[in-house]
Amino acid sequence: MPARKLYFESIRVGDELPALAKAPVDRVQLSRYAGASGDYNPVHVDEIYAKSVGMPSVYAPGMLVMGMLGQLISDWARGGQMRRYNVRFIKMVWPGDTVVCKGRVSDRHGTGGRYFVEIDLWAENQRGELVMKGTSQIQLFFSLEDENRQRSGQAPIVVEVPRESLSTAAPAAAAASGEAALEEGEEGDERRTGASSKKTAPREKPAAKTASLPTAKKAKK
Repeated sequence: MPARKLYFESIRVGDELPALAKAPVDRVQLSRYAGASGDYNPVHVDEIYAKSVGMPSVYAPGMLVMGMLGQLISDWARGGQMRRYNVRFIKMVWPGDTVVCKGRVSDRHGTGGRYFVEIDLWAENQRGELVMKGTSQIQLFFSLEDENRQRSGQAPIVVEVPRESLSTAAPAAAAASGEAALEEGEEGDERRTGASSKKTAPREKPAAKTASLPTAKKAKK
């Protein structure tokens, strides 16, 4: 029985992809990857050479971890087409490390019969440390009916879907939550003090301190 396909109509911003935990990286896997990819850089397969250039041991090629994240997307986006995939290398992966790949739908939009979802991706080691992060864009059929229409040569189903993203949804949700908390607090004060329902202007709170993270340097290729 073929795997169930994924359609645009069933996806919502904030949906999380099922986490993919890979087996611990070992030196046999590194050797096999070198043979499959043609990348025989000795820092990945030669322990003596790796130590001679200051490394504690051989380490996994970044493209191996990128392939693991790619598997996460392909397992999830059944029937979809990958339109964009990019990553940034954050931390080295060593033999014995377990890579866990994760993702979340960050954006969805559709126009003219073409439907897209944007995915935030990241990979962690067994200590929860970030080793890679990236993004991907997937194009999907709107529904099973849409797929059947297009495969039979008919025009696609056209539904105009304005862009929905986590970046716009989060501030709105936070604002709504803040307003509800404020109203609940005011009502509680009235119940405790026996004050009338007439509300007084809240006292101005001191401005909160903010901190800026340093700009991340681009990883060397």
